[in-house]
This record gives sequence, C-alpha cells and structure tokens, in this order.
Amino acid sequence: MLFPPRFAPLVFAVLMSVYMVTLMTFVITWVNTGLGEGFAGRWWHAFYIAWPIAFMLILIGAPRLQRLAALLIRHPRAQR
Repeated sequence: MLFPPRFAPLVFAVLMSVYMVTLMTFVITWVNTGLGEGFAGRWWHAFYIAWPIAFMLILIGAPRLQRLAALLIRHPRAQR
C-alpha cells in the first residue's frame, strides 16, 4: 500500500514511534522487571501507554528538530 506524498509526515511518525516505543519499552521493562512470568503483559502495558505519547511528540517535534539539525550541520562551502 502506497500513500500520497502529503501523508509522509504521518507515515514517518507512525513508523518511528512504533519502532522506538517497541524497543524502548521492551528494554526498560526487561531491565526493571526481568523476562520472567508476565513479561509480555507488563511490556504491552508500557507500550500502549507510551505509543500515543511518542507518536504525538514525533508528529509535532520532528519538523522542528529536522530544521534545528540542518542549522547545526556544517555544509561545505562552494569552491571558488
């Protein structure tokens, strides 16, 4: 399924938030509670709380952070 270009920021925010939240909640739940019985439930609980927050933060913050990153990058000067 391909989306029109106007949906690029939304698609990026969904993919990035799912990627980040999956890995971060997995690791943090593992470190805090171990991989024992009930891990999947504890991880899922952390995931479904964190994902909407991460999604909104990326959707709102990514364009600003991309502009800031562009300002912080030294671009080679054109040869004279």
